[in-house]
Amino acid sequence: MDFVLVHGTSQSPAGWNRVAKVLTAAGHRAIAVDLLTPADLPIEGYAQHAREQYGGGRPVVVAHSGSGVLLPAIAEALDARAMVWVAAYIPDFAGGKSLRDEARTALEPDWIGVDPTADPAKAAEFLFHDCDPETERLALESLRLFSPAVLATHPAGPAPEIPSTVIVPTRDRTLKPEWMRRAARDRLGVTAIEIDAGHCPHVSRPAEIAAILTRRV
Repeated sequence: MDFVLVHGTSQSPAGWNRVAKVLTAAGHRAIAVDLLTPADLPIEGYAQHAREQYGGGRPVVVAHSGSGVLLPAIAEALDARAMVWVAAYIPDFAGGKSLRDEARTALEPDWIGVDPTADPAKAAEFLFHDCDPETERLALESLRLFSPAVLATHPAGPAPEIPSTVIVPTRDRTLKPEWMRRAARDRLGVTAIEIDAGHCPHVSRPAEIAAILTRRV
Protein backbone atom coordinates (compact mmCIF):
# COMPACT_ATOMS: atom_id res chain seq x y z
CA MET A 1 0.00 0.00 0.00
CA ASP A 2 1.14 3.54 -0.70
CA PHE A 3 1.08 6.19 2.03
CA VAL A 4 1.53 9.89 1.27
CA LEU A 5 2.61 11.69 4.44
CA VAL A 6 1.91 15.42 4.74
CA HIS A 7 3.90 17.48 7.26
CA GLY A 8 2.27 20.06 9.51
CA THR A 9 3.05 23.70 10.16
CA SER A 10 6.16 23.29 12.31
CA GLN A 11 8.05 20.31 10.86
CA SER A 12 9.74 19.41 7.59
CA PRO A 13 8.98 16.06 5.92
CA ALA A 14 11.72 14.62 8.16
CA GLY A 15 9.14 14.58 10.95
CA TRP A 16 7.66 11.51 9.27
CA ASN A 17 10.96 9.59 9.04
CA ARG A 18 10.25 7.19 11.90
CA VAL A 19 6.79 6.25 10.63
CA ALA A 20 8.05 5.91 7.05
CA LYS A 21 10.78 3.55 8.24
CA VAL A 22 8.25 1.29 9.97
CA LEU A 23 5.91 1.28 6.97
CA THR A 24 8.73 0.54 4.55
CA ALA A 25 9.99 -2.31 6.69
CA ALA A 26 6.50 -3.81 6.52
CA GLY A 27 6.56 -3.74 2.72
CA HIS A 28 4.62 -0.55 2.10
CA ARG A 29 5.64 2.55 0.15
CA ALA A 30 5.83 5.81 2.14
CA ILE A 31 6.33 9.19 0.49
CA ALA A 32 6.69 12.26 2.71
CA VAL A 33 5.86 15.18 0.44
CA ASP A 34 7.34 18.65 0.91
CA LEU A 35 4.80 21.47 0.57
CA LEU A 36 7.17 24.35 1.21
CA THR A 37 7.49 26.53 -1.91
CA PRO A 38 9.12 29.92 -2.61
CA ALA A 39 5.68 31.57 -2.69
CA ASP A 40 2.33 30.89 -1.08
CA LEU A 41 -0.07 28.84 -3.21
CA PRO A 42 -3.85 28.41 -3.23
CA ILE A 43 -5.27 25.17 -1.86
CA GLU A 44 -5.34 23.62 -5.33
CA GLY A 45 -1.71 24.60 -5.86
CA TYR A 46 -0.56 22.66 -2.80
CA ALA A 47 -2.64 19.68 -3.91
CA GLN A 48 -0.97 19.72 -7.32
CA HIS A 49 2.46 20.16 -5.71
CA ALA A 50 1.84 16.99 -3.66
CA ARG A 51 0.62 15.13 -6.73
CA GLU A 52 3.78 15.99 -8.65
CA GLN A 53 5.91 14.50 -5.88
CA TYR A 54 3.86 11.32 -5.56
CA GLY A 55 3.00 10.29 -9.09
CA GLY A 56 0.19 7.78 -9.61
CA GLY A 57 -1.79 5.20 -7.69
CA ARG A 58 -4.48 5.37 -5.02
CA PRO A 59 -2.65 6.14 -1.79
CA VAL A 60 -3.71 6.68 1.77
CA VAL A 61 -3.03 10.35 2.50
CA VAL A 62 -2.01 11.17 6.06
CA ALA A 63 -1.86 14.76 7.33
CA HIS A 64 -0.64 16.26 10.57
CA SER A 65 -1.76 19.35 12.48
CA GLY A 66 -2.65 22.47 10.46
CA SER A 67 -2.25 20.63 7.17
CA GLY A 68 -5.65 19.14 7.86
CA VAL A 69 -6.83 22.23 5.99
CA LEU A 70 -5.10 20.84 2.88
CA LEU A 71 -5.91 17.17 3.36
CA PRO A 72 -9.22 17.00 1.45
CA ALA A 73 -7.81 18.77 -1.60
CA ILE A 74 -4.63 16.66 -1.63
CA ALA A 75 -6.63 13.45 -1.18
CA GLU A 76 -8.92 14.31 -4.07
CA ALA A 77 -6.02 15.31 -6.33
CA LEU A 78 -4.31 11.97 -5.62
CA ASP A 79 -7.53 9.92 -5.94
CA ALA A 80 -6.86 8.68 -2.42
CA ARG A 81 -8.49 5.57 -1.05
CA ALA A 82 -8.54 7.04 2.47
CA MET A 83 -7.60 10.08 4.55
CA VAL A 84 -5.99 9.94 7.97
CA TRP A 85 -5.99 12.96 10.29
CA VAL A 86 -3.16 12.78 12.85
CA ALA A 87 -3.63 15.41 15.55
CA ALA A 88 -5.01 17.46 12.68
CA TYR A 89 -7.43 20.33 12.26
CA ILE A 90 -10.66 19.07 10.67
CA PRO A 91 -12.31 21.78 8.56
CA ASP A 92 -15.81 23.08 9.18
CA PHE A 93 -17.34 21.58 6.03
CA ALA A 94 -20.94 22.53 6.85
CA GLY A 95 -20.36 26.00 8.29
CA GLY A 96 -17.51 27.21 6.09
CA LYS A 97 -15.46 28.64 8.96
CA SER A 98 -11.71 28.93 8.59
CA LEU A 99 -9.01 27.81 11.02
CA ARG A 100 -8.57 31.44 12.02
CA ASP A 101 -12.29 31.66 12.82
CA GLU A 102 -12.03 28.59 15.05
CA ALA A 103 -8.63 29.20 16.61
CA ARG A 104 -9.85 30.03 20.10
CA THR A 105 -12.26 27.12 20.09
CA ALA A 106 -9.94 24.47 18.65
CA LEU A 107 -6.53 25.46 20.02
CA GLU A 108 -5.21 25.32 23.56
CA PRO A 109 -4.96 28.94 24.82
CA ASP A 110 -1.29 28.67 25.80
CA TRP A 111 -0.37 27.51 22.29
CA ILE A 112 -1.82 30.52 20.45
CA GLY A 113 0.99 32.79 19.27
CA VAL A 114 3.81 30.33 19.98
CA ASP A 115 6.42 29.77 17.26
CA PRO A 116 8.17 26.51 18.24
CA THR A 117 10.64 26.84 15.37
CA ALA A 118 12.10 29.92 17.06
CA ASP A 119 12.30 28.46 20.57
CA PRO A 120 13.47 24.85 21.16
CA ALA A 121 12.23 25.01 24.76
CA LYS A 122 8.72 25.85 23.58
CA ALA A 123 8.91 23.11 20.96
CA ALA A 124 9.85 20.60 23.64
CA GLU A 125 7.06 21.85 25.91
CA PHE A 126 4.22 21.87 23.39
CA LEU A 127 5.18 19.38 20.69
CA PHE A 128 7.66 16.82 22.01
CA HIS A 129 6.97 16.62 25.75
CA ASP A 130 6.26 12.87 25.51
CA CYS A 131 9.54 12.04 23.73
CA ASP A 132 12.60 10.44 25.27
CA PRO A 133 15.76 12.62 25.10
CA GLU A 134 17.18 11.08 21.91
CA THR A 135 13.84 11.25 20.11
CA GLU A 136 13.40 14.85 21.24
CA ARG A 137 16.82 15.73 19.83
CA LEU A 138 15.92 14.29 16.44
CA ALA A 139 12.50 15.94 16.55
CA LEU A 140 14.03 19.36 17.20
CA GLU A 141 16.17 18.91 14.10
CA SER A 142 12.98 18.53 12.02
CA LEU A 143 11.55 21.91 13.07
CA ARG A 144 10.63 24.16 10.17
CA LEU A 145 7.91 26.75 9.73
CA PHE A 146 5.21 26.13 7.12
CA SER A 147 2.55 28.77 7.54
CA PRO A 148 1.03 29.96 4.26
CA ALA A 149 -1.88 32.35 4.64
CA VAL A 150 -4.29 29.88 3.10
CA LEU A 151 -4.02 27.54 6.11
CA ALA A 152 -5.56 30.18 8.37
CA THR A 153 -8.03 31.78 5.99
CA HIS A 154 -9.36 29.06 3.68
CA PRO A 155 -13.10 28.45 4.18
CA ALA A 156 -13.93 24.75 3.98
CA GLY A 157 -15.87 23.43 1.04
CA PRO A 158 -18.08 20.32 0.99
CA ALA A 159 -16.90 17.26 2.89
CA PRO A 160 -15.00 14.87 0.59
CA GLU A 161 -16.51 11.47 -0.09
CA ILE A 162 -13.36 9.67 0.98
CA PRO A 163 -13.23 7.44 4.09
CA SER A 164 -11.53 9.05 7.08
CA THR A 165 -9.65 7.86 10.14
CA VAL A 166 -8.95 10.37 12.92
CA ILE A 167 -6.14 9.87 15.45
CA VAL A 168 -6.41 12.00 18.59
CA PRO A 169 -3.45 12.23 20.99
CA THR A 170 -4.94 12.52 24.46
CA ARG A 171 -2.03 14.62 25.79
CA ASP A 172 -2.00 17.12 22.94
CA ARG A 173 -1.02 20.61 24.16
CA THR A 174 -1.82 22.42 20.91
CA LEU A 175 -5.13 21.19 19.48
CA LYS A 176 -7.71 20.41 22.13
CA PRO A 177 -8.33 16.63 22.26
CA GLU A 178 -12.01 17.13 23.11
CA TRP A 179 -12.39 19.42 20.10
CA MET A 180 -10.79 16.85 17.79
CA ARG A 181 -13.07 14.08 19.12
CA ARG A 182 -16.14 16.21 18.53
CA ALA A 183 -15.01 17.35 15.07
CA ALA A 184 -14.32 13.75 14.05
CA ARG A 185 -17.85 12.79 15.00
CA ASP A 186 -19.74 15.86 13.80
CA ARG A 187 -17.75 16.71 10.66
CA LEU A 188 -16.59 13.31 9.40
CA GLY A 189 -19.05 10.94 11.05
CA VAL A 190 -16.34 8.79 12.64
CA THR A 191 -15.23 7.91 16.15
CA ALA A 192 -11.67 9.01 16.76
CA ILE A 193 -8.92 6.56 17.65
CA GLU A 194 -7.19 7.81 20.78
CA ILE A 195 -3.49 7.40 21.50
CA ASP A 196 -1.59 8.24 24.68
CA ALA A 197 0.73 10.84 23.19
CA GLY A 198 1.38 14.51 22.61
CA HIS A 199 0.82 16.53 19.45
CA CYS A 200 3.41 14.61 17.41
CA PRO A 201 2.64 10.90 17.90
CA HIS A 202 4.27 10.14 14.55
CA VAL A 203 7.51 11.16 16.29
CA SER A 204 7.00 9.74 19.77
CA ARG A 205 4.91 6.64 18.89
CA PRO A 206 5.81 5.72 15.28
CA ALA A 207 5.09 1.99 15.57
CA GLU A 208 1.64 2.65 17.01
CA ILE A 209 0.83 5.18 14.30
CA ALA A 210 2.03 2.80 11.57
CA ALA A 211 -0.06 -0.01 13.06
CA ILE A 212 -3.18 2.17 13.00
CA LEU A 213 -2.50 3.21 9.42
CA THR A 214 -2.14 -0.34 8.15
CA ARG A 215 -4.97 -1.77 10.27
CA ARG A 216 -7.69 0.82 9.73
CA VAL A 217 -7.37 1.75 6.07
